Amino acid sequence: MENFTLNSDTLQLEGLKVTQVSVYPVFFFFLLSYILINLANIGILVLIFIDKNLHQPMYLLFCNLPVNDIVGNSIMLPGVMSDILRPPSERLISYYECVLQAFTTHMFGTTSHTILMIMAFDRYVAICNPLRYAAIMTSNMVVKLTVSAWGVAFVLVGILLGLTIRLNRCRTLIMNPYCDNASLFKLSCESVFINNIYGLTFTVVLFSASIGSIVLTYAKITVVCVTSKNQSLNSKALKTCSTHLCLYLIMLCSGMIVITLHRFPQYSDYRKLSAILFHVIPGSLNPLIYGIQSREIRTFLSKLIHSRKVS
Repeated sequence: MENFTLNSDTLQLEGLKVTQVSVYPVFFFFLLSYILINLANIGILVLIFIDKNLHQPMYLLFCNLPVNDIVGNSIMLPGVMSDILRPPSERLISYYECVLQAFTTHMFGTTSHTILMIMAFDRYVAICNPLRYAAIMTSNMVVKLTVSAWGVAFVLVGILLGLTIRLNRCRTLIMNPYCDNASLFKLSCESVFINNIYGLTFTVVLFSASIGSIVLTYAKITVVCVTSKNQSLNSKALKTCSTHLCLYLIMLCSGMIVITLHRFPQYSDYRKLSAILFHVIPGSLNPLIYGIQSREIRTFLSKLIHSRKVS
């Protein structure tokens, strides 16, 4: 039997365990979520692109989040939805497609952290060094921060998947609704000690850097706000930072739930669902929260709606 499954190019996804009665409600829930994610994120990208008043470092850095949400969900959700409608025996995926999906999945999770880290840096400069903001947050700096956010994630995830694809495979069943690194290296009958060590180190370093930078940034911003008597500065800090912090907490809590449930095999079905919602919830809420909280975006939308009514 092993001769047939050794390094097989075709893998089988376990998928979500959905009852016959729940198949179509679950399918349409994910379909509507996917449509909402794309409409909301593409919409806010278009708004920032066409309104020159939004061509500011804060909004340009934020554009990375919608792009990440669109790509991350487009790689994962269509496959999950199609598998819901298929019997388990037909939920097949090629090994190379599975590796690509795992890479984009981990890129999505990692860049969610790095993008919010560079956005925190922007808020720190804007509030703690407002007089030097224009000199520091130049177009070149925005490009450097964007490249660093994606570049660091690319290198970290590239090493993660590189350690996995070197392994020989003796199994073909992916115990997940979509491919990720853990599901891939569990296909191997070889030692995965190095994979576990790097994966743990990767997670600890990413979360430590992410949480550490957010805590440090907001501690300094809080000190500035407490010691400053400028009500306008404090009001601006409260609005922009609360939005950023809300996005960060949504992403962090969604990710922590998935990581926690990995430690409890008896809750594998909940883990699978939470892993999908880790993509869906932030992708749906990020543009809505940012759009509602941003005065510039609200102003542009009200002008657009008013001009449509007049015409």
